[in-house]
Amino acid sequence: MGGSREAAPQPKASFARSVKLVAWSMLGIRSRKGYQDDLAKVNPVHVVLVGFVAVLLLVVSLIGLVNWVVAK
Repeated sequence: MGGSREAAPQPKASFARSVKLVAWSMLGIRSRKGYQDDLAKVNPVHVVLVGFVAVLLLVVSLIGLVNWVVAK
C-alpha cells in the first residue's frame, strides 16, 4: 500500500560528457533523445565552461586560418 519508490540513482556528471554534449551541439546534429539524456546527466557549470573554451578555440582557429591564407 504505502510502497515507496526509490529514485533511480543519477549518474555522476562527468566533464567528458559535457565536452561531448557541447561538440554535438556545435555541429547541430544531435538527436532530441540523446540531447535530453545528456541534459539530465551533466553539470551546467561544466557545459558553460566547455562552451566558452570551444567558442574561444573556434575564434582563435579562424583568426589563425585567415592569417595563414592572407600571408600566402
